[in-house]
Amino acid sequence: MRTMRKMAWASWPLGMLCGLALAAAVGTQAQNPASAHPPLAEPQSAAATGGYTISGTVVNATAGEPVRRATVAVLSEADSHTIESVESDNDGRFALPGLLAAKYQLTASKRGFRTAFYDEHEEYSTAIVTGEGQETGGLVFRLTPGAVLHGVVTGDGGDPVEGAKVMLFERLRDHGRGPGERTTQVNSTTTDDTGAYDFDNLAAGEYLLAVSAEPWFAMHHSGGAARQKVGGDSSAALDVAYPVTFFDSVTDESSATRIVLSGGAREEANINLHAVPALHLTVETPRRPDGSVARAELHLTVFGTDVSAQTASFMDAMQTGTVEFSGLPPGHYELSQGDPPRVAELDAGANLQIDPGLGTPTVAVSGTLRTSTGSPLPDDASVTLTALDAAHSQQSLQAASAHGLFNFPSVTPGSWELGAESSGRALPIGSVTVGGRIHAGSLVAVRDRALQVAATVSLAETRVEGSARSVTKGRSGVMVVLVPTEPEAMRSLARRDQSDSDGSFSLHDVAPGVYTVVAIENGWDLDWARPEVIGRYLPHGVAVTVTERSGKLVRMAESVPVQTR
Repeated sequence: MRTMRKMAWASWPLGMLCGLALAAAVGTQAQNPASAHPPLAEPQSAAATGGYTISGTVVNATAGEPVRRATVAVLSEADSHTIESVESDNDGRFALPGLLAAKYQLTASKRGFRTAFYDEHEEYSTAIVTGEGQETGGLVFRLTPGAVLHGVVTGDGGDPVEGAKVMLFERLRDHGRGPGERTTQVNSTTTDDTGAYDFDNLAAGEYLLAVSAEPWFAMHHSGGAARQKVGGDSSAALDVAYPVTFFDSVTDESSATRIVLSGGAREEANINLHAVPALHLTVETPRRPDGSVARAELHLTVFGTDVSAQTASFMDAMQTGTVEFSGLPPGHYELSQGDPPRVAELDAGANLQIDPGLGTPTVAVSGTLRTSTGSPLPDDASVTLTALDAAHSQQSLQAASAHGLFNFPSVTPGSWELGAESSGRALPIGSVTVGGRIHAGSLVAVRDRALQVAATVSLAETRVEGSARSVTKGRSGVMVVLVPTEPEAMRSLARRDQSDSDGSFSLHDVAPGVYTVVAIENGWDLDWARPEVIGRYLPHGVAVTVTERSGKLVRMAESVPVQTR
């Protein structure tokens, strides 16, 4: 099942999660004292006791040993409300009796471990189905110990740097986009007065560290004052900055050392900063015909993530027609300048007078958002453009859709993905029309001239339900993929789920179209979005068609056979 509230839970402090779960357990036990020490064996007859039992053992996913006093809870599938919770005993065993025949989320938590749902993969997990003939005992719930990354940031002479911003990035395989990796910022913190920082409860994986800080003694000047360096003015020598510095104390992000964390690991990563002369960038700010000025914007980026931004001084731009960005650390920048705007990538290591013609001209992308049925769009509908070109790019633009019309005034040429949403729910884009040509999916190629597009979205909330089976038995924990007929529509129309304990699955917000449903055991690390990869499984999949008249639920009459990798 898709874990609808997993991401919200993951953002809570572990102590708070444990406390809430324990409070729920205490409250339940206060009402039913017998539940304080539940029987560890299945009852002889569920009907005789008036309910069903979910039981099993919590184990350390890294070491394999039982985890005692872990809080295990069953939650309502509909709203994630806690129904019952218990603590595992000294052998890691737990039992949750007295449950009605239903489908439940199962979660476990303990201080020092990452809170998890049962058999969790990405944002998916396996729900437990109780009822006559269902196997809900003997479960093995694997909890992974949280990893810790800590260290000290020092400056010249080994002095601690207080208030440094320490940014943590994770290297991830992006199975939804195909081969390759992406770098995503997952956390940040600031150093204390000893220069120390700490990230705890981290998942196992590969990480990168970056530090941004300002020397406490720095005194920044305008470029003119800095260049004059009047004799006896020692303050000019204090016009310095710390470059963004990566572990292991390098300033080139391509040379950053990856930190590999296993479950429960505790690793130390110290970083030393070295002050260098601060940079000054001078940029022209031409006046527009209406008298306004085209104000320049400068963004410092780390692994494609915008970590700081500066906008040109309005007064300087109006009075002199130029602006100076002062006190800059060496690093990688994205500069937007001129009218129409031009975007330039800068690896700045020295003072620069920016050529007004530097960079790639941007173009306007505008168009119409319409529904596949012709019905009105929601009032709060919005449109996004997400860059797909660079390996580290995380650039995303957003615009409101007023009466179905949208406009992005400044878009860099390249490959982009169009998206739409309303009230936090993605609206699947079935096709895009450009220059009178219609193509499936949501990809848009932006070139050197303004672009008009028309995107067709579905407002349907159709749910496709079925069962993943091996021979005659439902198979738990397999990856289920809804694959559209047109490969170009894979990114926008494909849907995934994880089968529950009885093999059932549910694919949400399916747009009208013709699809093939496949079930793949141990398929979570597949590049499933690549046609040549998923294509190997399609001949043994099951076809399903969704139309505008399908309603909110389509039940597959034929079970989906489970395929192995």
